[in-house]
Amino acid sequence: MKRITFLGSLFGAFVGLATLALPAAAQNISIATGGTGGVYYPMGGGMAAVLSKHVPGMQATAEVTGGSVDNLKLIGSGKPYIGLSMADAALDAHRGDDKFKAGKIGVRTLMVLYPNRMHVVSVDGKGVTKLADLKGKRVSTGSPGSATEVMAFRIIEAAGLDKDKDMKRERLGVAESVNAIKDGKIDAFFWVGGLPTAAVTDLANTPGTKIVMVDHAEVVPAMNKKYGNLYVEDTIPQATYKGMGADNKQATVMNILVAHESMDDKTAYAIVKTIFDKRDDLIAVHKEAANFKLENQKAGATPIPWHPGAVRYFAEKGVKLN
Repeated sequence: MKRITFLGSLFGAFVGLATLALPAAAQNISIATGGTGGVYYPMGGGMAAVLSKHVPGMQATAEVTGGSVDNLKLIGSGKPYIGLSMADAALDAHRGDDKFKAGKIGVRTLMVLYPNRMHVVSVDGKGVTKLADLKGKRVSTGSPGSATEVMAFRIIEAAGLDKDKDMKRERLGVAESVNAIKDGKIDAFFWVGGLPTAAVTDLANTPGTKIVMVDHAEVVPAMNKKYGNLYVEDTIPQATYKGMGADNKQATVMNILVAHESMDDKTAYAIVKTIFDKRDDLIAVHKEAANFKLENQKAGATPIPWHPGAVRYFAEKGVKLN
């Protein structure tokens, strides 16, 4: 009997060791990003790489999307997504406003990322140097499902223009907008993104082309009065894109990384921890990752409630969010 008991105990120990040796259950996560000409896509690709490499059992992939609105809808689909989003679009999803009137989405903030700066871009010879000049012009206001479109509409409205009556409007992503302006098919375009945005750099570096960055910071107070304090008056420095004659005074909104409220706390914690631990790897992908800072994670930094897993991580770093 003693020998049987001993063998049973030994067998149990082997089972326990074998269980410990097994890899973590596979976990597939998609990162909803944006178009290939912006910052969201390469940044999301960098995140996918570090999460797949450093979170046991996790396989993450970056997915090309129309941008923030599409990303938020994907998160609301119930599938395993995290997504990059502008704070204003995320607030609409949280409240069930604007493009989310079909229903609220249980979105939660994982972390504050970097500032998204609105570019209102034209080229020399189009007669567009201020917002009022957009009247009667051919203008791209961003791709369908993008937060560029949401913010562009708000800027146009705050400038006293009608997006449907005062311009011929196209709905193109940033890469498509750059190609269209090169081909003479549009006169200007809106794009909200990090610095520098590859597609805008491409336009600025095109031989025989002089970029025009339209100032519009003056409409920020009117935007905030209607939509809440989501926007700040900011600057794109003159050295950002070739041919800029001066700093561009513009409107900025923060980017956030979001997940569904149903994501388990352990997964949310692991995602945030890994992104901060491997921030240098992400800076090598795009320098906007240098803005992933603990001091930017604070109460009031995002209009969307924090995920408890993120709260736990930042509490360990001495940051109180609630």
